Amino acid sequence: MTTSNLAHPIAIDYPRVVSRAEWLAARKALLVKEKEATRARDALSAERRRLPMVRIEKEYVFEGPNGRRTLGDLFEGRRQLLVYHFMFDPAWGEGCPSCSFVADHFAGSLVHLAARDTSFAVISRAPLAKIERFKKRMGWDFPWLSSFGSDFNYDFQVTLDDNHTEYNYAPVSAQPADRPQEGEREGLSVFLRDGDRLFHTYSTFQRGLDPFLNTYNFLDLTPLGRQEGDGIMRWLRHHDRYEDGPKASASCCEG
Repeated sequence: MTTSNLAHPIAIDYPRVVSRAEWLAARKALLVKEKEATRARDALSAERRRLPMVRIEKEYVFEGPNGRRTLGDLFEGRRQLLVYHFMFDPAWGEGCPSCSFVADHFAGSLVHLAARDTSFAVISRAPLAKIERFKKRMGWDFPWLSSFGSDFNYDFQVTLDDNHTEYNYAPVSAQPADRPQEGEREGLSVFLRDGDRLFHTYSTFQRGLDPFLNTYNFLDLTPLGRQEGDGIMRWLRHHDRYEDGPKASASCCEG
């Protein structure tokens, strides 16, 4: 057993030391389970694609750097649209560290989506001026718009208040006490365009965002794993603040 050198040390049990032959046998046995999980994931993805969809009747208008844009405009002529719901309350001076962690992972890969008839946008309730300042600071260039003054965040269950009390398809009162019961939450929604008709096909929240986080995917391959004994995502910082030292900062969107 050893002790982590993180800000909040945790006890870690290293794997057993064995011969190469014993390791190879164990690795091959695990490979069988990994292949089963891959096939199960492919089947789940196929089932997800067969979900029914809901037509969007309301017109949503957002504020972007090039003026006001509707939800339909965000498709940019393509058939599919992914929207990341970034936690950025109008009263905050900067975006959520955990959502920033997610954004760091998709920021450089969006160029490939257009080749598959798919557009991508980030939407937050913060005013556009705050979004633009924070976006410049973080060095991102993806489309990011403000939904301030619209029903969009409430309708897609990523802003909670006394009248909007469901998140991740369950009442917030049924969720752990350390999760925010009101305010901004994280998520990703998928939309389809058929001519002038728009449809909502899928939304995912909390751990449903895990597949997009390659830092975690890499760490899951290591013996020490995610090293989050002091709380999920509590170690995260904005990527320009790690040089301040290893002190962990409380996450605004655990789960």
